Amino acid sequence: MTVRVGDELPPRDIRSVDAEKMKTMAALLSDGNPIHWDVDAVRATGLGDRPINQGPTNMAYVLDMLSSWSGGHDRLRRIRLRFTGNVFAGDHVRASGTVTDVRDEDGATVAECEVRLDVVGGETVLS
Repeated sequence: MTVRVGDELPPRDIRSVDAEKMKTMAALLSDGNPIHWDVDAVRATGLGDRPINQGPTNMAYVLDMLSSWSGGHDRLRRIRLRFTGNVFAGDHVRASGTVTDVRDEDGATVAECEVRLDVVGGETVLS
């Protein structure tokens, strides 16, 4: 595959973030924060009336997009992300990115990318 600066990465869409999967992830991550499964807890924080997705799951959407494009998780060397918003149950989210640098390192092509996770029709929640 030829990689060039400016190339757009194939996006990854999650059409509807599943509230039931949030409960499962909360259990798997030992995340006791009720905003991931209890609508009353979300309301009490003033953040609306839908459960809020876990940050690691939002990161996973971006990592899956990158690994699909690059050929596998083992090809990812480093990632630095900034959380800028929340993803709620039912949101349609899209992970995307752009190649910002391409170079050779010890015979391997290394591409740096700027990535993001957007709520479709809304804001960027991770960059």
